[in-house]
Amino acid sequence: MAIRSGRSTAPPVGAEADGTAATRFEDAPALPELMPWSSPALHTGREWVRAPSTEILEARWERLAAANAGQRSALFRPTRARTPHSTVTQLPGQRTPTGRLSREAGPFPAPVRIRHGAFDRLWLLPDHRLLDQARPQLWRVADDAQVFAVVQPHTPEAPGPAVTFCAEIPDGDGRRQNSPVFPAHRLPGGREPNLAPGLTGHLADRLGVPVTGLDVLAWIAAVTAHPAAARNGERVPVPLTASVATWSKGTALGRQVLWLHTFGARCADPEQGRPPRGPRMPGGRRLFVRRSVPARPLPGGLDHDPDGEALLLGDGRIAPVPGAVWEYRAGGVPVLREWFARRSPNQESVEAGSLEAIRMTAWPQTWTTELIELASVLSLLCELRPAQAALTASALSGPLVTTGELRAAGVLPAPAWSGRPASVLSHQEEGPEGQFPLF
Repeated sequence: MAIRSGRSTAPPVGAEADGTAATRFEDAPALPELMPWSSPALHTGREWVRAPSTEILEARWERLAAANAGQRSALFRPTRARTPHSTVTQLPGQRTPTGRLSREAGPFPAPVRIRHGAFDRLWLLPDHRLLDQARPQLWRVADDAQVFAVVQPHTPEAPGPAVTFCAEIPDGDGRRQNSPVFPAHRLPGGREPNLAPGLTGHLADRLGVPVTGLDVLAWIAAVTAHPAAARNGERVPVPLTASVATWSKGTALGRQVLWLHTFGARCADPEQGRPPRGPRMPGGRRLFVRRSVPARPLPGGLDHDPDGEALLLGDGRIAPVPGAVWEYRAGGVPVLREWFARRSPNQESVEAGSLEAIRMTAWPQTWTTELIELASVLSLLCELRPAQAALTASALSGPLVTTGELRAAGVLPAPAWSGRPASVLSHQEEGPEGQFPLF
């Protein structure tokens, strides 16, 4: 592949005789009360360590590794947290060197997928020497069973989902840097749900049915991952229904939401129409390339034809893409346009000769495939919005499990230990300069 260098009121989604929906939202527990352990997102500190393709990262690494000491320092982009002389521990789950980068770069670290923003899946060089705040506590629990819930920045002028979900470790960027990340599990292998101790048991007693950690996560997804989700500033209330019928509908809907947010990587169930692959639109609404995207030159922009319901990439055309998908926002950012901007050849702010300037010179077919998959996910999420708003209204108009009830039952406040990372010693982690710690 060719490369070149170079506090607000909650929305009125429901009401009942003994109080307004907003009042009932005030009675609902907030997300951090239900999921006590959270962490800030990964913060790279330098842009060049992530990219939309592995080829770009490999070319950047080769350039860095071949540079002399002075050049390597300039290319590296030192910060107070990291310089080429920094000594660090090995990143959990990775087998990258821990020697100083100034002496030897070492082999190209195999890139891993991360979640950038709400829906962009980028590649990252998982070398602890390169990352300002790598958040090892998240890497220790990241596996094929993990789901990360990420609170999105509050933007009343451009409403989007209050919470998004991903299978990959999320990074922080701009306003998202301080967004809290809530892992679904405290231990690898899907063990020990990150929930207030006793919550699932209390809900099971109230509802009269078994309740699992995944059920609670799915319910959270159903009532928070849409634009009508309640927000009091950065507080995200989670109304918990005490109606078994509403609960059943919500957990089923939430599994669909989780499947979509994770691009089919979690909550797959072919019998329920959720295969373990990238989601696709059904039947005649499936997205296709109506006119191919030429590899060269790179498309200069991404646009939308509202009459033809099509995405336009230069001479390329992808349809059908409704206007709601084109305008879909998360954290105040238009998702499709942000996705394309990270792949656009028009990067006027990039410094010539920097590692960031090493980019693609041709449009790979894989990016078209990823764009179709992203637009399909957003289309299906748009279709779920009425069901999610109706579910929240139904929950608010019926019996609720309130914060006061959970406090009376001893579920809240959650004990202090549940808000700290669990001890994870599944393997020995290499310390700085190849040393191993003694326990």
